[in-house]
Amino acid sequence: MPKEVDDAEILSKFQDEKTRNEAFNMLLKKYQQKIYWHVRRMVIDHDDADDLVQDVFIKIWKNLAGFRSDAQLYTWMYRIATNECITFLNKKKQKNNVSIDDMPYDLADTLADSTYFNGDAAQRKLQEALLTLPEKQKLVFNMKYYEDMKYEEISQVLGTSVGALKASFHLAVKKIEAHLLGRD
Repeated sequence: MPKEVDDAEILSKFQDEKTRNEAFNMLLKKYQQKIYWHVRRMVIDHDDADDLVQDVFIKIWKNLAGFRSDAQLYTWMYRIATNECITFLNKKKQKNNVSIDDMPYDLADTLADSTYFNGDAAQRKLQEALLTLPEKQKLVFNMKYYEDMKYEEISQVLGTSVGALKASFHLAVKKIEAHLLGRD
């Protein structure tokens, strides 16, 4: 199995006009699936996630030349993806004139109808519980639980202190437990 390309090599190749496309293909190969699942967990619908991932990578392409290495490449990309999701969900709420309180039920129906969701009953129940969380708690839970990101990395993505993130994660876990046990 070939070794995974490191971010420094991708960035170096991207700076050179001749190897820019090759570098972007390397970046896609390394991160596209991770970004897709990050986005998918936020917006639920496969088609919406697919469209958003394309938008995310267009933004990455346009802005990668100006990327400063004071952050890790993947946390920078996750921040772009997260912002795109939040913008998309806010527009969807406005367009559908759906109140924030009704949004979880709307997304739960989408989850139930999805041909792309093939999780078992427990996984489905967890996804439904996640939909009841406030946006920030859902983001923190997804990045910590599914992406196995460190609090410091999540802090870079969301621009929030580590302490606040730990509190958000703790609250999210408590709410999920209550939902799964039918105490919400």
